[in-house]
Formats: sequence, C-alpha cells, structure tokens
Amino acid sequence: MRIILAVFYGYAGYAHIATPGLFLAIMPRFVPAPEAVVYLTGIAEVARAIALLQPFSKPIRRAGGIGLALYALCVWPANINHFSMDMANPDGGFGLGYHVPRMIAQPILIWLALFAGEVGWRRRT
Repeated sequence: MRIILAVFYGYAGYAHIATPGLFLAIMPRFVPAPEAVVYLTGIAEVARAIALLQPFSKPIRRAGGIGLALYALCVWPANINHFSMDMANPDGGFGLGYHVPRMIAQPILIWLALFAGEVGWRRRT
C-alpha cells in the first residue's frame, strides 16, 4: 500500500509541476499566489512520496504519511470548488459520476496516508 500511495502522490506532484494550468483552473479564489501554491504543492507531494518509500527510517515514513494526510485535507477545498464550478456549467462538466467518488475518496486518501506512514498503528509482539 505504501508503494502504491507513493507512486500515486509522486505522479500527482509531477503533474502539478509539469501542467500547473489544470490545477490553477480549480483553485479557489481565496488562495493567495495560486501559481506558487500549485508548484509548492507539487514539490511537497513528490518529497512526501519519497519519504514514504524510505525502507529503513520509520520517522521519515511517518512524517511523509502525516504530511500527505494534511495535504489531502488542505486540498479538499479545491476539490469542492472544482465540484461546484463543474456543476454550474451548462453541460455539467465531469458530472456527479466523477465528483461524488472524488469527494468520498478524500477521507480515504487521508486514512491511507496515515496507514502507509504507520501513524497511530502499533504492531503486536
């Protein structure tokens, strides 16, 4: 699970850096310096994905998991903004079939990041 999540977030971070326009289009208006935020979030995603992949450093993996969970929580407003903008379009944008699963997936991604970072779980001896 840790590797899958790291690959997912690593690619997402790359996409933020390589194609920022896709993410700027869904950025809520209240976010200051949106271009910088998109680039910085891309860098943060890549760095935290790398942290999750560390095989011998539980504190680094743990920091990566916490960081990705907080990141997923913080970008939720952009996802909600995208949902509301799409639904306001005459054609309905991507539609409910895209947005409802995405809204449901956000808390799951938060939990997965914490699980993959071994945050709050202790192994029984």
